[in-house]
Amino acid sequence: MSLSLADAAVAIVPEPTSGAEEPHMTARPRVLLVDDDQRNLLALSEVLEDVAEIVTADSGAEALRHLLKGQFAVILLDVLMPGLDGYETAKLVRMREQSHDTPIIFLTAINKEDAHLMRGYDSGAVDFVFKPVDPVILRSKVSVFVSLYEKTREIERNARREQALLQETLKAQAERFKIDQALREAEERQALLLRSLPLAVFQITTGSNTPVFIAGDVESLTGFSAEAFEASPEVWRDRIHADDQAAWLASADVAAGEYRWQHRDGAYRVFVDQRVPVSGRQGTWVGTLRDITEQRRLQDQLLQSQKLDAIGKLTGGIAHDFNNLLASILSGVGLLERRSDLDERGQKVLGMMRHAAQQGTHLVNRMLTFSRRQHLQPEVVRVADAARALDGMLGPVLGGLVTLKWELDEDLWPAFVDSGELELALMNLVINARDAMPNGGTVTVSGSNRHLAEKQGELAQGDYVLLSVADTGAGIPPDLLQRVLEPFFTTKDPGKGTGLGLSSVLGFAQQSGGSLRVHSELGSGTVVEVWLPRSRSDAEEDAPSLGGEAEPLVASGQTVLLVDDAVGLRDLTRMHLSDAGYQVTCAASGVEALEIISSSETRFDVIVTDYAMPSMSGLDLITTARSMRAEWPAVIISGFADVEDIAKRPGDVPLLTKPFTRTALLQALRTVLQSS
Repeated sequence: MSLSLADAAVAIVPEPTSGAEEPHMTARPRVLLVDDDQRNLLALSEVLEDVAEIVTADSGAEALRHLLKGQFAVILLDVLMPGLDGYETAKLVRMREQSHDTPIIFLTAINKEDAHLMRGYDSGAVDFVFKPVDPVILRSKVSVFVSLYEKTREIERNARREQALLQETLKAQAERFKIDQALREAEERQALLLRSLPLAVFQITTGSNTPVFIAGDVESLTGFSAEAFEASPEVWRDRIHADDQAAWLASADVAAGEYRWQHRDGAYRVFVDQRVPVSGRQGTWVGTLRDITEQRRLQDQLLQSQKLDAIGKLTGGIAHDFNNLLASILSGVGLLERRSDLDERGQKVLGMMRHAAQQGTHLVNRMLTFSRRQHLQPEVVRVADAARALDGMLGPVLGGLVTLKWELDEDLWPAFVDSGELELALMNLVINARDAMPNGGTVTVSGSNRHLAEKQGELAQGDYVLLSVADTGAGIPPDLLQRVLEPFFTTKDPGKGTGLGLSSVLGFAQQSGGSLRVHSELGSGTVVEVWLPRSRSDAEEDAPSLGGEAEPLVASGQTVLLVDDAVGLRDLTRMHLSDAGYQVTCAASGVEALEIISSSETRFDVIVTDYAMPSMSGLDLITTARSMRAEWPAVIISGFADVEDIAKRPGDVPLLTKPFTRTALLQALRTVLQSS
């Protein structure tokens, strides 16, 4: 047997201890305004005075004292206040049993970011109103909660009245009919109100574990009508996620529970189930069901972004130390090649050392690319070379069920992009294609030349290298295809994807001057197109080796102040510069370098400094030195630097990324000295 709304209200609202409370129950609903600005309290009171009785408080502590004295239909709470702020006050309100369910609307003028909104909702807020307040919107929102509060009290009064009428004799039947009629009207209004809210009211009995829905927007929440659950009770139990069945069964004896339930459209929704026992009916509960899927999704996104930020910071720090080590190794190899007369076997050993160190350099660059802390370094890249580098790497990852095919035109133009970012983008797309084919299939990477005679969307007129990654999977539904480029959106099962793969590839393509497009049809697979700008030069640019490079000429006697906190790398760099004819003075920090500048009679021709050093960065050193001598020639070397900070360096200060080549260092010195 199901309960009426009146019975549900009796179960939810505690019964009065005496008849003396009846006048209080008919009192005008009260709204609590909390703001440390008296002007705001006065203005809001004027707006709401005809909606409810207004009680004001100018601090969180005073608001809590008011809550000890009585109940309120809704609390309007300012976020920023001295002492207890809005978030802390809301948490204390939620901790009290009497005020736990009182709606809280936050008033704020600045906190519109997602993080602040999530904190507000986590503190117990049901809504936000942003200052300056729109009186119409505020009155409308407050009126809804006041109306709900009044209807709850009205149902309570009618329920008690109905109970009393049941004990009356037939002579009171006419009066009872009028009251029943009023109750039915109240129930209709309540039902209409509940249907407008994203929740459903239900009754459940211990043992059945099947809810009987009384009111609310059941069909919007579940995709089924309330009658469908009455006709087939097993539908509710069968659609609870297998991993949450135990939680659902356990929620029968607790006040609240959370579990996943499969909507009629096939997607799982996260429901929070809150219930209270019906007074006088052992084993009978009345509760509400709310969909918190979006709230959980936003919380997961915040957590995921925090994890990625932490990984990026850790990766950047490790990469800095590795680059210092690799720079020392490669510099040492270069010195041995220049200063030692080695036989063929010795030269082979040095070559193997160089190759291993260069592989380490590529690995570090990929780590920085993953962490999104590597500033792009566009260069002429032949896609065929990137394909050869990735082919061996991707083979073991794809497994035996997936075949990888490369179909690159023989006359494919070189692209002008960051090579590390290109490899990472192709890797992301190939792995995404693999995941779209759980039963196996073929991933085809093709490349062709394209010319746009006019602008198309964000693509300007010009020549492009078009790379396409196609799979033979099931394809993407049209409603999801529009969202696949959104950050954190993924079509994979929970826990199996971050939703950052395609969005990071799109970011790389756009930063490089290109774009990304996705085409898909159900049953025909998916094709992802990456448009990249053609290189202005078709000549392949091979990086020269440390040992066999053509070196720029230097003038004898030029002086260099070399600053680096890495002792080994500093000594090796000094040897390279000395061999090239420079007179080198070394310093282990920016502070020591400034002391040398102040005390030395030498007027150094150029400053070569590391970027990341204790106490003073290389950029700060150059700025201070140029306050003594304008436009002092300088070069910055760094294994890893904060991209935003190092971008602020003067335009005439070149940056050498560790590990750098001997020729690159000497060429940088020659350039800054010639321009000075």
